[in-house]
Amino acid sequence: MKGLILALVLTFVGGQKQDLEPIFHAGKTYVYGYESFILHGLPKRGLAKAGVRLTCKLEISRVSHSEHLLQIQSPKLEECNGFWPTDPFAPSLKLTETIAACFSQPFKFEYTGGRVGSIFAPEDCPILCTNLVRGMLNVMQITIKKSQNVYELQEDGIEGICQTRYVIQDDSKNNRATISKSKDLMDCQEKAVKNMGMAHIRPCPTCPLKARNIKGTVMFTYKMKYDDSGALMMSATSKQVYQISPFNEANAAATMEARQELSLIDIKRSLNSTIKTQLQNQGSLRYRFSGELLQMPIPLVRITNPDLQLAETLRQSVQNNKAGATKEASAKFLQMVQLLRIVNFDQIEFLWVQFAHNHPYRPWLLSAICAAGATDTFRFLKQKIHAEKLNSWEATVTLPLAFHFVTPNKQTLEVASAFLTCPQIQKVPIHRIVVYLGYGSMVNKYCAQISHCPNELLQPLHDLATEATSKGDAKDMSLALKAIGNAGEPGSIKRILKFLPNFSPAAASLPNRIHVDAVLALRKIARKYPAKVREISLQVFMDNTLAPNVRMVACVVLFEAKPALPTVTALAISLLTEPSLQVASFTYSHMKALAAGRIPQLYSLSAACNIAIKLLSPRLDRLSYRYSKVIHVGDYSSEYQAGAIWRVYLMNSPSSMIPSDIITKVRGYYSNTATDIIEVALRSQSLTDLIRKQNISFAEHDAYKTVKELSQTLLGWKELPPEDPLVSAYVKVLGQEIAFADIDTDILQQTMRNLTGSSNWQVVVRKVVEEVQQGISTQWTLPAMVAELRHVVPTVVGVPLELSLCGTTLAGAVADVDVHVSPPLPDNFRPSQLLETNVDIHADIKPKAYFHVIAMMGINTQYFQSGLEFHAEFSANTTMKFDARINIKEKNLKIEALPCHGEVELAAVRSEVYAISRNMEEADSEKKSHLLPREVPSTFDQPFQSSESSSRPDWKQSSIPSVRSKGYQQGSEEGHQYNVGGRLNVRNFCRKFESLGCSACLSLKSQNSPFLRNTYLHKLIGEFEGKIVLKPVQTDADIDKIELEIQAGSKAASKIIDVASSGSKEEEEPSPYEDIQAKLKKILGIDNVFEVANETRHRRRRVHRTQKSPDTDRWIEPSASLFSSSYSSFTASFADGEEPGNGHKKHQKKLSRKKRGSSSKSRSSSVSSASSKVCSSSEDHSGDRHCSGDSEYSNEQANIPVYQFWFKPADDQDPGRDVLNSSSASTSGEGISRAISQPKFLGDSRPPVLAAILRAIHRNKQPTGLQFVLYTDTQPTRSRMQVFVSSITGSSRWKLCADVSLTNSHKVAGTLKWGKDCKDYHIATQIATGHLAAYPALQMKLKWAKVPSTIRTTAGWFYSFVPGAAYVLGYSQKQQRGHSHQATLVMALTSPRTCDVFLKLPQLIIYDRAIRLPLLFPSSPGTLISTLPSADQNVFSQATLLITENFKGHCSVFQNTITTFNGVEFNYSMPVNCYHVLVQDCSSELKFLVMMKTPEESADLIAINIRLASHEVDMYVSNGLIQLKINGVQAPTDGPYTSHSDASMLISREKEGLSLKAPDYGIDKLYYDGHRLKIQVAFWMAGKTCGLCGKYDAEKEREYQMPSEYLAKDAVSFGQSWIIPEDPCAGACKLQRRLVKIEKPVAFEKKAAKCFSVEPVLRCVEGCTATRTVPVSVGFHCVPADSALDLEGQARLDKKSEDVVSTVSAHTACSCQHQSCPA
Repeated sequence: MKGLILALVLTFVGGQKQDLEPIFHAGKTYVYGYESFILHGLPKRGLAKAGVRLTCKLEISRVSHSEHLLQIQSPKLEECNGFWPTDPFAPSLKLTETIAACFSQPFKFEYTGGRVGSIFAPEDCPILCTNLVRGMLNVMQITIKKSQNVYELQEDGIEGICQTRYVIQDDSKNNRATISKSKDLMDCQEKAVKNMGMAHIRPCPTCPLKARNIKGTVMFTYKMKYDDSGALMMSATSKQVYQISPFNEANAAATMEARQELSLIDIKRSLNSTIKTQLQNQGSLRYRFSGELLQMPIPLVRITNPDLQLAETLRQSVQNNKAGATKEASAKFLQMVQLLRIVNFDQIEFLWVQFAHNHPYRPWLLSAICAAGATDTFRFLKQKIHAEKLNSWEATVTLPLAFHFVTPNKQTLEVASAFLTCPQIQKVPIHRIVVYLGYGSMVNKYCAQISHCPNELLQPLHDLATEATSKGDAKDMSLALKAIGNAGEPGSIKRILKFLPNFSPAAASLPNRIHVDAVLALRKIARKYPAKVREISLQVFMDNTLAPNVRMVACVVLFEAKPALPTVTALAISLLTEPSLQVASFTYSHMKALAAGRIPQLYSLSAACNIAIKLLSPRLDRLSYRYSKVIHVGDYSSEYQAGAIWRVYLMNSPSSMIPSDIITKVRGYYSNTATDIIEVALRSQSLTDLIRKQNISFAEHDAYKTVKELSQTLLGWKELPPEDPLVSAYVKVLGQEIAFADIDTDILQQTMRNLTGSSNWQVVVRKVVEEVQQGISTQWTLPAMVAELRHVVPTVVGVPLELSLCGTTLAGAVADVDVHVSPPLPDNFRPSQLLETNVDIHADIKPKAYFHVIAMMGINTQYFQSGLEFHAEFSANTTMKFDARINIKEKNLKIEALPCHGEVELAAVRSEVYAISRNMEEADSEKKSHLLPREVPSTFDQPFQSSESSSRPDWKQSSIPSVRSKGYQQGSEEGHQYNVGGRLNVRNFCRKFESLGCSACLSLKSQNSPFLRNTYLHKLIGEFEGKIVLKPVQTDADIDKIELEIQAGSKAASKIIDVASSGSKEEEEPSPYEDIQAKLKKILGIDNVFEVANETRHRRRRVHRTQKSPDTDRWIEPSASLFSSSYSSFTASFADGEEPGNGHKKHQKKLSRKKRGSSSKSRSSSVSSASSKVCSSSEDHSGDRHCSGDSEYSNEQANIPVYQFWFKPADDQDPGRDVLNSSSASTSGEGISRAISQPKFLGDSRPPVLAAILRAIHRNKQPTGLQFVLYTDTQPTRSRMQVFVSSITGSSRWKLCADVSLTNSHKVAGTLKWGKDCKDYHIATQIATGHLAAYPALQMKLKWAKVPSTIRTTAGWFYSFVPGAAYVLGYSQKQQRGHSHQATLVMALTSPRTCDVFLKLPQLIIYDRAIRLPLLFPSSPGTLISTLPSADQNVFSQATLLITENFKGHCSVFQNTITTFNGVEFNYSMPVNCYHVLVQDCSSELKFLVMMKTPEESADLIAINIRLASHEVDMYVSNGLIQLKINGVQAPTDGPYTSHSDASMLISREKEGLSLKAPDYGIDKLYYDGHRLKIQVAFWMAGKTCGLCGKYDAEKEREYQMPSEYLAKDAVSFGQSWIIPEDPCAGACKLQRRLVKIEKPVAFEKKAAKCFSVEPVLRCVEGCTATRTVPVSVGFHCVPADSALDLEGQARLDKKSEDVVSTVSAHTACSCQHQSCPA
């Protein structure tokens, strides 16, 4: 037993793992060799890299149980800049001295059990050196678990607390162990990271880590030796890698590689040494950020005297800009920003005193102060604005920039709050708005950095909201809500709810726009508190009593809060019973847009919406654009993890035909982050009122009082509240609202008064003219920093890795403009006198723009920089120097400008990437290497070259003379130069304009590395330059000036003749032409042009007579070749084009072969009667008309592709043509040829209407240039326009001829020819209306004979994208050979809201059916173009009228059928002799009232009464004739009647009835013939009408609204509610509406009850009995049977609940034999 116990003990002791926690023994000094380096670059060998290396010796000795002393000996810092590993590290002696100075004193650190505790450093030690020590000690950080060899834990380190994995390998035989640990730097709980300028970039916490574009890891390896005294760290190595892929490409990433190596060199006995300096606790091992963010990613500047350096940098910036060195000026501007971040308030004030009064320096200084964003610069701006040292324009520009760039902290927030109370800010409304909005943005950025936002920061905004509410100031309420929305803090939710009627009853009286602003203020709060925002927005959305636009905005906020599936489903279910179609349409389209999205951050929401829309009726998708919609355009690339969306929220108002609220936003997605780039909103209210006549006093007319009295007899009627026209707009940038503006009625009326009728408008115009004549001389410059984004993380070495992006812009202009107006305007001039003046303008304008972006990856400290640097520049500048003379009376404009005298760079784009190394000690000797090597490639890579070929120098040192001269000498040339592997590519494209003495060149030069890997990153690596240059051209004679003269009117012809005569050197002889037309024909060379056209036309006629069988080319089966050949086939169809006369024999041979080959394949099936299809008049809510007809035809038509139907032109008189497209396109080609082959020259019968001459004036030579002549011929039945462009020199026969004609009311044709006598190239087009099967259709055809190579190439490039675009849009495609020189597009209107489309291209057919149209086109098969119209009808001219008429409201009454403005049709039999309100103006203006009744004589007739202005108009039928009474006086019906008031009214005879037109009152037309009544109101009356015709608000679900706005249960109740009550004794109508009671016993809630109708029911008056009744459905309110509620004296039960719905009888006819009336 004892032996067993002894064995177990020995086994237990032997199984114990040795303690591997490293220790340092007292009395000993451990000497380690330390080496670390960092390299930045691409992983591919042979590319340049930049890096630093630090080597030294570390002496570690133990002072106490946990405290250790660290002494750094012999530090050496080296830099590498070149091609690794070929180029070695080079010592940096001065920087080594700086580092050695801070390492000269010892450091102390706590170290227990392998864990590093606090670190102590000398008081004056720079933070950079302390962080380097952290990097050294970080290698020694180790966590040992004695019971496990493989384990994971969260370990603290220099990069923060990150997930760490350990693997221990124990070699117990040799008393050694190897410890490996690795960290995932993307999986850290408390990561050491610093961001700047990224407050508006929202990360996606739920997105997968593998999709991020920045990835990092670090691995450590320890060699341990242990014995009984403990473990000793023999060596330690680390390797850290960061991969940055800017385009999220898997095989393309820039890398940062850091390595450390710590090896034990010696152990020696330590001597007792005391620390002479005071050491301060610098915290733990975690990296400490300090001065890194002060240093911008720009070249280092040694700061010795900031005051002098700032002044000198400012001077250099202005001087460089003045000299045109914009790049240098931009660099100096960034240096100035860098310096301003380190100076104090007094130094900034000293600089201001020096330069504030010097105009060129002032904008540079102000812009740099704004961009610095420091506390002192922000305080300085506040002090200057308070002292009124900045003018209004300067303050308007600087305030938004200052609030955007300022760093939010406690100090700057205090300054910002002082801005809010500054009197100078309060005086200017725009400044006050900017400051409040900017303060809200600052609060948002500050609170994003901390866990809890202090309430005192939000208090100024809450105080503004409280004060505005107490004063009833809507503008301040809006400002407060917008500022609170910018802050986006949950602490403001309670304040926001006070502005929503759901949560605060007092808010119901606030304007509608305040409710909208309150809902929008929740958007940013949803990012922090989404659950609460979802709850609030859902309650607002479900409240049907709120305005539709408020509910739609709540829908937007709800979906931005990313609701879960149950919420989305509940939202969808609510739409099934939604009374507002505006809200239903908006929500459905929003769900549909989200369901189609592919954004990873919205996957869950997209899936939920995809499920929800399946619950909804598809009719919501058929609603027209009269209803609110969400337009969504966007795409996302999963491969590159980037995308963008553009959304437009169109929120329509019932009272307007145009959207009342439009919100459009662009959001970008990049590497699982989202940024709202820009958002613009426009809110309009009653803007349509401004369109109509405004100076009518409706309240002064007799009809106003009458209409009001009659309307008040309707129970519960209320006029609509007046709405003041209002335009409101706001702009958001990066999710922050930066400005908004409200333009109310006063501002609009003042503007309209100034434009139309102010008494002193002449004074204003004269003052403007005088100011302009004094001349304009200005020099404007605006430098600005547009972005500064920085992301800094620590490396294991102890230096920061920075990813930064900095952008600057420089815009400016120099302008000198002199204007002279003659004769001078008198004091009381008339507007017509402005048209009799001459205006001379001399202008010299030089605008320019420059944009510079710097991106950096690497080390960026105030001591040294090392890494990769990317520079991109865009510059644009031009000079506009010209003299202009405008003679308005003579319709002449003449502009003179100087020709090209030197090379001018109009626009340029340049980019380059370098590996850079800089250090403060040697600031003037930076090291910079191109990433690509400059050596000549190897022989294996060289293409074969002939012996004559010579090597060309580098494009950076040479201008490539051979290439440039080639493009310079020819009219249009392309030059190329390629170097091996695609590294050097030079391309020049030049176009020479000899007549103008100028040439334009596009130069492209690039040297990049896609030959290594074909990725976007490798394409970006290298250098690129693209520029557009204007250069002079050597001509025979020097050009003095260039003239452009435009002459309109009757003198156009003489202007062309004068120019031709002045340029001729021949002696003056009698001209053989006796008239101007003949001279013009000779000058323009018209005879040669039309001679060619006539010959071509005769040849076509002969060919057409011989061709009798159709071409079946388009019925050839598609070939088996891949579609990739379609591009070449399409371009070939352009290339092999023949002239119409030359290539016809080949075409005829092809036709004969195809006839023989296709005769056996003729189709036997055909459709016999295309016109037999009929349509029913039923329509759904979308306005679609559903057709039904022969089932055999319908089935066959559904199975036949739409492109196989034949398009029949409307003017085609051949009724026997088949419906199916079984013949070739050649016949249609003949039609287009006939349409455009009209040889008539308009100049034979009429003069030109416009002439333009562009010419160059030479010193010793005739002028050269071009002349333009325009002829027009407008007739009632047809119109035509001809354009001729030719050279003004007779030797050139190049011409351009364009001819467009409206051949008849259904066809437009055009042709474009150019070349020698307009016969080299030819393009023709035709637009025609007709039928496709039974449907009205439009055909557009393009045909070409021969085109230049540039057009052929461009068309081919476009054609290559067509299949992909068609696939994305959901169109069907078919490969089929068609006409090789023709493209045809046909659109057929199959219903008022859908159309069928097909596009035939030479090798492809694209088609689709039932495409939704944005507008309603009231048409049906066979009705639009069923017969040829009369000669005065024009389909094209009436297309616009058709659309505008569609917007107007139409209401009709025929027999018992009433069709409302909203298109709802119902049957209602009117009680006899009772006037009903058919339609009236229910706005506060009460402009008109139309009443209707059924006379007692005949139930088939109707009589109407119209109250309008001072007129009462009666139209009725008597003895079979229509009678007219005006104000009770009989009036003739055969002649027109016109009112003579301030608004016109016309009554005239039309067809079998009468028409009334009063457009100023809102009645466009009213037609009455005794049996039928039609009324059309203006579109600006939308939402303002009421009566049987409805409200004209597109809300079809709420059409049966009674005068009290109660929704009737059926059409009968609705119709009876609009009866005008009359006196029971004097009136003919013996019906009145009153409340009724359910007579039978009722049990409500299990108790006896009595129920009263909520709305009154039609009953006979007292003393009369009902002779006819109809059943109606009525809602009842029930009370207990013993309740005291009584109906006596009550007209209606207002605001009572509806408990029961029951059917009762309504009286429609009465017998009044026992009625008692006073005598």
